[in-house]
Amino acid sequence: MNWKQAQEDYKHYLKIERGLAQNSIVNYLWDIEKLVLFLQRNEIQENPIQIQKETVQNFIYEIAKIINPRSQARIISGLKSFFNYLVFEDYRADNPMDLIESPKIGRKLPDTLSEDEINELIRAIDLSKPEGERNRAMIETLYGCGLRVSELIGLRISDLYFKEDFIKVTGKGDKQRFVPISEINKKYITIYAKEIRVHQTIQKGSEDILFLNRRGKQLSRAMIFTIIKELAEKVGLNKNISPHTFRHSFATHLLENGADLRAIQQMLGHESITTTEVYMHVDRTHLTEVMNKFHPRGN
Repeated sequence: MNWKQAQEDYKHYLKIERGLAQNSIVNYLWDIEKLVLFLQRNEIQENPIQIQKETVQNFIYEIAKIINPRSQARIISGLKSFFNYLVFEDYRADNPMDLIESPKIGRKLPDTLSEDEINELIRAIDLSKPEGERNRAMIETLYGCGLRVSELIGLRISDLYFKEDFIKVTGKGDKQRFVPISEINKKYITIYAKEIRVHQTIQKGSEDILFLNRRGKQLSRAMIFTIIKELAEKVGLNKNISPHTFRHSFATHLLENGADLRAIQQMLGHESITTTEVYMHVDRTHLTEVMNKFHPRGN
């Protein structure tokens, strides 16, 4: 088995058996490709079945010199997963990554925006331009429903269940969930759909996509980042924000206002409650109020 064949088989495994999204699959394969490039540079003739523990250790030592601990930990995790797959399929008897430990990294707390900062960004949108109504509706949806950027650009008209106050969201691994949507969010989406989108010439294949670019096609992830970056510069916001910042703000503001962590987990589409628990560390000030209000000894 050569590296190309192993990567192809692994790609099918990640897609079909693990049901991962395309972006996740690309990241897993890129971790393997980094190892392959290391072997080529050093003229090491070891295929995925033959590669020794010493070889992968030397690879990790090399990348540790040029990348941060968080990126290093991600590559180690990705390669462990790949070799576990080879062991599972009986291609190998052992995992050469078993004795390699990930660097110690602290849990990174997500950046958030205050409600005032979000309102300021929305007020800065130029509604005199056709894309203004679209941008307002998109940011309201990022913040109001806690969506990932991939979920936002993939949102379809057929996913809008406004009578039931829900939208259907397709998340990682094509897993679907229903997320509540507020009246104000519905209002801005409706304005965009009925006053702007209806007048566009829509390209074939994008007829059901909600948010479109000027050419009538689905927006790219990069375009959403650009829109948000330009708004932040316009209002002089000295924070490094991205579409994901609105998702973090959505969860943080819900938690601060007393929402149940399990409910937030469901709305975000997190498989594990541990992933959602990171928001417990963002702002603990409300926890004392919760204890005083609900615990029998609180008073």
